Amino acid sequence: MKVLSTNIGQPREVLWQGAKVKTGIYKEPVEAISIRKFFVEGDNVSDLRVHGGESKAVYGYPSEHFEFWRKEYPALTMNWGMFGENITTEGLLEQDILIGSVYRIGTALLQITEPRMPCYKLAAKFGSVDVIRRFMKSRKSGFYFTVLEEGIVNPGDQISMEQEGEHGYTIVDEVKSRERDE
Repeated sequence: MKVLSTNIGQPREVLWQGAKVKTGIYKEPVEAISIRKFFVEGDNVSDLRVHGGESKAVYGYPSEHFEFWRKEYPALTMNWGMFGENITTEGLLEQDILIGSVYRIGTALLQITEPRMPCYKLAAKFGSVDVIRRFMKSRKSGFYFTVLEEGIVNPGDQISMEQEGEHGYTIVDEVKSRERDE
């Protein structure tokens, strides 16, 4: 397991369904990211009620999903950071990740907290209202981390599991559970 890309961005205004909305979903690859307790340094999110903070300090997304999305949305350019992820990973997949698992990534120690539940800003970026439903149905949600130890993450850094989650509940299990609740 390893990091393929580290990504940050600044909020920007975009037009969505006739209204201007502010979003931080537009991320670009950078040489390294500095992970702090509640955020990634230099990565400003636009709505702290639903992004960032203790349980959603860092967003990871598997590189393995990009080919699927390229086929679903062939007109879009799908570069690392496309889903608003801070870390684009290889070998770390939702069906295998147990909530509560702890990973050493670069010099940071991160713990899996929950899947990403996308909002309308993903739809704005994709130019498709349907992407949110398709995102959840695909089970390709990515995952949020809380920060146990601050540190630096670089592309190419290895990802090693330090402790497996205790409850046997995967990211995909949580996505399914939230779908039932809606």
